[in-house]
Amino acid sequence: MADVLSQAEIDALLQALNSGEVQTEVIKEEATPKAKKYDFRRPNKFSKEHLRTLYMIHENYGRLVANFLSAYLRASIQVKIVSVEQMTYEDFILSLPTPTLMNVFSMEPLKGSAVLETNMNFIFPIIDLLFGGRGEMVARNRELTEIELHVLRRLNSRMLEQLSYSWSDIQNITPKLENMETNPQFTQAISPNETVAVITMGTTVGKYEGLLNLCLPYMLLEPVISRLSASHWFATGGEREARPDYRTVVEKILAEVPVELIAYIGRTRLPVRDFIQLQVGDVITLEKTVGEDLELYVDGHHKFQVQPGIVNKKIAVQVTEVV
Repeated sequence: MADVLSQAEIDALLQALNSGEVQTEVIKEEATPKAKKYDFRRPNKFSKEHLRTLYMIHENYGRLVANFLSAYLRASIQVKIVSVEQMTYEDFILSLPTPTLMNVFSMEPLKGSAVLETNMNFIFPIIDLLFGGRGEMVARNRELTEIELHVLRRLNSRMLEQLSYSWSDIQNITPKLENMETNPQFTQAISPNETVAVITMGTTVGKYEGLLNLCLPYMLLEPVISRLSASHWFATGGEREARPDYRTVVEKILAEVPVELIAYIGRTRLPVRDFIQLQVGDVITLEKTVGEDLELYVDGHHKFQVQPGIVNKKIAVQVTEVV
């Protein structure tokens, strides 16, 4: 029930108004509630807490991708999260350059599609590394060839696999690459007016900097939106430390790193005058004797002693000693 003024209070208020001590405009301003602008075309469906949780999830995802790429390509690659924002899918598409690589993927059992946009400043140094180069950037942007797209499909699928580990505390998901497109305008996997969360990550490949943009629609995340909270995230912290998930991820990545093995039959020294006179049929005597173990080097490091032999009509070696 509203407070009722006494006659004395009413007389005092009227006297204050007549003397100018209280302005009528001030009373009107205080009585009038201030309206807050709201764009119904671009509603904010993600709360600040949702965006903070997405930041923490994908900060971990960036580390996993950086570790995977560094081991897979044997190069120094960094991936760090820059920002998490919400916008419409139409605004997201309009903010992208052309060409760029749009990877449309699913996150089963969640229903719907998401998009991973990989900037060309990130893609071309990666392609150069995949084909044996030093990770150089092309002189100017161009469309990707069919061979490059085929190679990148496998690599991007492996990058998306890392999402399953970073999302494990929220929801067990199975990311699957569905489609790839180089023109953002042709990627209509999501409704233009749909609200999306855009996670932007900065990449460094050698001396070249690029961007990764992960676009997650609200409709895709709606079944798990209640779990995108700091309380839920930290509540599972103890369980996360107890589980060997991250150890398994690192072991899985390292297990597929290719290493070079070289078995040295033997060594010897020749003077230059003998070396320049070598011809087909000449016999060179090595320091090794018959039956003596050979040295097996792993990426330039002497790791094993071995004996040569033949397996299925191919030259092979049998490990006899670990150095």
